[in-house]
Amino acid sequence: MTSPRLPREDLTAALAARRELGPDYDDAFIETVVDRIQEALDARAAHAPAPAKRARPARAPAPVTSERDHGLALAVLSLLAAIPLTAITAINAGLPGLVFTLAAIVLLNVTYNFRPRR
Repeated sequence: MTSPRLPREDLTAALAARRELGPDYDDAFIETVVDRIQEALDARAAHAPAPAKRARPARAPAPVTSERDHGLALAVLSLLAAIPLTAITAINAGLPGLVFTLAAIVLLNVTYNFRPRR
């Protein structure tokens, strides 16, 4: 069985009437359109079959916190940044520049991952 649709002709006519009436009737136009949409959604909900109940798993997995996501993103970006940075510093500053660059990347990651949590 198909669900009832909001008649496009009705909306087209309402939009044309709104254009003729001008901006003074915007609130009334919006209320009318919202009422029609709500009626169409209510009719769809009445015709929709009830969702089947699914058995819940015995134990839901722990949610992944955004803190861990940021740490992973920082680690990946650090690895991507390390490639050109090590090449540039090795060519221009030699071994001391390379050690400094890699130490800065490691220090950044360690500081971020071991900062106090709120």
